[in-house]
Amino acid sequence: MTIQNSRRKAACLVVLLGIFTMPIVVFSQSAADDVPRLHDGRPDLQGTWDFRTITPFQRPEALGNKATLTAEEAAIFEAEELERRDRDNFTDTSTTGDYNQFWYDRGEEILGDRRTSLVVDPPNGRIPALTEAAEERNRLRREAARLAEGVEVRPLSERCIMGFNSGPPMIPSAYNNNVQLIQTDDYLLMHNEMVHNIRPVKMYTSTHREQPRKWEGDSIGHWENDTLVIETNYFARDTAFGNSSANMHLLEKFWLIDGDTLGYEFTITDPTTWTAPWTVMFPMTRSEEPIYEYACHEGNYAMAGILGGWRRLEALGQAGQQN
Repeated sequence: MTIQNSRRKAACLVVLLGIFTMPIVVFSQSAADDVPRLHDGRPDLQGTWDFRTITPFQRPEALGNKATLTAEEAAIFEAEELERRDRDNFTDTSTTGDYNQFWYDRGEEILGDRRTSLVVDPPNGRIPALTEAAEERNRLRREAARLAEGVEVRPLSERCIMGFNSGPPMIPSAYNNNVQLIQTDDYLLMHNEMVHNIRPVKMYTSTHREQPRKWEGDSIGHWENDTLVIETNYFARDTAFGNSSANMHLLEKFWLIDGDTLGYEFTITDPTTWTAPWTVMFPMTRSEEPIYEYACHEGNYAMAGILGGWRRLEALGQAGQQN
């Protein structure tokens, strides 16, 4: 668990913070005239960026082809969604390992354009279907995780190797929705607050390095006018991003909508996982708060407990009865 939210929540007891509002999405990837720039004239993307939102990742099927909500519909959705997600309302005491509402930091509003999904392509706002190969891969993963054969079969986020919303790619999640960007002549560094992951983007080459493979893949960036384009290949295996595989090709774009709003778009292409490419876009807002340390694996006894519990069930002959 991170100390970030406790410190931020504590600050709220002293200073009443304004309600977080994401800006209206602007799809133009041309930077405004007044955006900050570096010595070489490139847009200065540096700083801490906040990407909280409760806009659904995929469009709810019940909305069909409805791409945006009216102001009244948005207000109703926000109220209902906040109530639904409030962990203090949960009455199920049969599970463990969750936090109360104090620790969550999802934001309170949908995007400013009242979009019904972060997925912008396909037009239905939903991720394309998984391939048969991906379905089989997921089945084998679930089976391995169910048997808890060893540490290596547990999810990367559970092992604190890659963190939830840091992906790659990045997506809004329950908390720690912050990323710090640092630019040099040769690199752009992405420092995600979740599991304090740092992904280097090489700006000095156009050639990927296939080996050694890294958890976050091999990232190469270049500028297309005022838009930073990053291509990432050669992942070690799946990332913390759901259903991802080592074959995933990730194309990301960053551009300044204005001095305090960063456009972020990514397209995933992986024929071994999804039946078609798909694209997500959402804005981030500049934050004056620093990135806080995320203490995840340090002093983490959960992994020993998970595996120890399974060994005990196996000894009792009950492991096969568990979900």
